[in-house]
Amino acid sequence: MLYGQISIDPEVMSGAPVFAGTRVPIQTLFDYLEGGDDLEMFLADFPSVTKTAAINVLEMAKTSLTSEKVLHENFA
Repeated sequence: MLYGQISIDPEVMSGAPVFAGTRVPIQTLFDYLEGGDDLEMFLADFPSVTKTAAINVLEMAKTSLTSEKVLHENFA
């Protein structure tokens, strides 16, 4: 299934969400940021991910975590 810049396919990385068209798990972006690395470091280490794709994924996360409806549906 394709969700914007995110692809989920049981045949790719055991179904972990990845950047569409790559084998780079979305989790890796968040791991980099959590570890104190910036977006540019992540992009340098994973050149198959475009800056636009990474920013779109971050925007999706932002929308999910700042929408009361989404939070209520998923975390209440």
